[in-house]
Amino acid sequence: SPTPRQAARVAAVVLAAGESRRFGSPKQLAELNGRTLLEHVLERANGAGLAPIVAVVPKWFEPPATVGGSPRWVRNPHPERGMSESLQLGFAALPGSVEAAVILLGDQPTLPASSLAAILGRRGERPIVAGHSGGHTAPPVLVERSHFGIVQEATGDRGLGDLLVTRADWVTVIELPPADDVDTPDDLRALEGQW
Repeated sequence: SPTPRQAARVAAVVLAAGESRRFGSPKQLAELNGRTLLEHVLERANGAGLAPIVAVVPKWFEPPATVGGSPRWVRNPHPERGMSESLQLGFAALPGSVEAAVILLGDQPTLPASSLAAILGRRGERPIVAGHSGGHTAPPVLVERSHFGIVQEATGDRGLGDLLVTRADWVTVIELPPADDVDTPDDLRALEGQW
C-alpha cells in the first residue's frame, strides 16, 4: 500500500546534466562503492517514497539497465546553459497529478535519508521548503505545484539560489547536515575513504 507521501504524489527532479568541468571527466559515470553517484541519489529518492522520479541527464548519457524508482530520463541538450535549464526541463516533464516536487542534485550520493524526511516533514508551512547547510541554501528543495512557476524565473547556473532569497516569504528554511557534493576527483576519493 502507498505511504502517505506517495499518496500525496510528491515527485523528485534530479539534476544530473552538469558539464563536470572541475571533475575532469563525466561525473555521471563516476562510481562510489560500485554504483554511480547518480544511482545513489536515485535510490535515496526512491527510498523516501518520491514518485515519479525525473532525472535530467546530458544527451549522451546511457541510463543504467536497472535502477531504483524507474526514473523518467530527460535529456538536456544544452547543459552549458546551466542548472536552470535542467530545472526547467525536469519540471516540464512532471505529470499534472504531481502535487509537489523535491529538487535533488545528482552529485550528492551521501545525502542523508533524514534530510529528505525533514524536508517532507515541513511540507505545508510555506510553498517552498529548502535545506540550509554550510552557510547557504541549496537542494534538497521542495516546491509545491502552486509555485512551480518560480522554476521558469531561474537563470544560469544558480538554479533557484537567488530566488530563494528574494522570495524568502515563500520559503521555510531548515538546517540540514552537509551532503557532500562531488565536484572533483579528490572529493570522490575522500568519500571512498569513508565507505
